[in-house]
Amino acid sequence: MTLKISKRGQIPPFLVMEILAQAKERAAQGDDIIHLEAGQPASPAPITAIEIAQQTLGTHNLGYTEPLGVPELRQRVAQYYQDYHATSVAPEQVVITTGSSGGFLLSFLACFDPGDRVGITVPGYPAYRHILMALGVEPVELRITSENNFHLKTEVLADQKLDGLILASPANPTGAMLDDQELQTLIDYCRDQGIRFIADEIYHGITYDQKPQTAVAFDPECIVINSFSKYFCMTGWRLGWMILPPALLRSVECLAQNLFVSPPTLSQYSAQKVFDCRGPLDDLVKRYQINRDLLCAALPKLGFQYASPPDGAFYLYTDISKISKDSVAYCERMLSEINIAATPGVDFDPIEGKHHIRFSFAGETEEIQTAIARLQAWQ
Repeated sequence: MTLKISKRGQIPPFLVMEILAQAKERAAQGDDIIHLEAGQPASPAPITAIEIAQQTLGTHNLGYTEPLGVPELRQRVAQYYQDYHATSVAPEQVVITTGSSGGFLLSFLACFDPGDRVGITVPGYPAYRHILMALGVEPVELRITSENNFHLKTEVLADQKLDGLILASPANPTGAMLDDQELQTLIDYCRDQGIRFIADEIYHGITYDQKPQTAVAFDPECIVINSFSKYFCMTGWRLGWMILPPALLRSVECLAQNLFVSPPTLSQYSAQKVFDCRGPLDDLVKRYQINRDLLCAALPKLGFQYASPPDGAFYLYTDISKISKDSVAYCERMLSEINIAATPGVDFDPIEGKHHIRFSFAGETEEIQTAIARLQAWQ
């Protein structure tokens, strides 16, 4: 008799991670791979975090912490909102999570029941869709286009009968960022319609021409999800945080106790000082901007079109319809023939993504220059 396998796992793969695995396998075989596929800074975590980790390993048994995170880190995150956003957040509202991924899972479980409808932008981060599907929650695709620079407008939400909306600004894969008025308009609309607003702010800090505001500055009932992975260069440390309205804290605490027990202990101790490292981290953002400008200048001449330079994050979402009708096949060729790993757009948009490729420019500038040279010689 065949044993049952749950349908929850019958969701699409996260292609970025599969391409990263392929690229690493080729690199292990000696190929000189340029990684433009993963949203992962090339620089290590701030030296302060590394030093604290080394010290902690010698003096601490690394047992479980409180399920919602150590009080010192929750306090430091709350202080960050006062310092950076001039917004008051109580430390009790801060929940430390196992990466932003843990935050997405906890927030979706705490807010939505099977059959509920949650809006997601397309193109957009694929894990939103896949986690919601695994939980029996219906992802409602809200198409955004290059004509309005991939900005979501309230009219797109009309008649959708949503229970929730998750929105990233700056966004993955487009790098588009809403201004304060646009964000407030969406949040006001959701509040008036009884739609739970979840703000993905993991690319805050990585912006180029304007500073983003946090969603909780406009409405304390918003849920904010952030991470130490992107701006703080701590991807493998698997640490993030949430800002929650008080009514959700006990539900999230019970879920966190049972699903995760506690966030990674070593990472929590190490992260407490990284908020004091903004100078070196901002220097990395300047490098990302140089990388962005290099790609924006070179790629259109090679047939890769884009709507406008990204406002934030470290991705360039390009239209390849002039050179290919199949982004998966094109990315496979690019990896096998010139050792450049990039992500096909179908990861972010199952329909129109076949005409798009996302390039990550989170690496060293020399790598970006080499990638451009390879593409120029290949085309």
